[in-house]
Amino acid sequence: MAISEERHQLIHDELPKEHEDPLIRVLHQVIRNAVRVLAVLMALVIVWGVLDVILVLYQRLTSEPVFLLTYNDLFDVFGAFMLVLIAIEIFINIRLYLGSNVIPIQLVVATALMAIARKVIVMDIDDISPDYILAIGAVVLALGVTYWLVAKKDK
Repeated sequence: MAISEERHQLIHDELPKEHEDPLIRVLHQVIRNAVRVLAVLMALVIVWGVLDVILVLYQRLTSEPVFLLTYNDLFDVFGAFMLVLIAIEIFINIRLYLGSNVIPIQLVVATALMAIARKVIVMDIDDISPDYILAIGAVVLALGVTYWLVAKKDK
């Protein structure tokens, strides 16, 4: 392990297995086990989400006109796909956290970017105020700059 990576892990080791206080040690173990439960639950959510994508696609393709997707149908299907992809990103965040006790900042920001991208993809411009669009743009810009800065720092 490189020195900077080792130093990075030491700085961000939020739940060490060894701690001088026995209560803190037990609490850290409880939290690590809670994260394991979250990983299992997220895997179930991903499977459920995939089944939902299949159901949404089936319903849209079997309704009139059969085997044709309308503009709104495409947005519903894209939204369902994006939700599953976001769930997978969250699972990867949990898995990385379990493996290292380090919060992977770049991946968390990338997950947030994916979530806001989903919002943009399924956004119905007719029902949204200009302020809302500006706010979404500001969030996309802030997350993009944050991602760029974190990626730049890691290189």
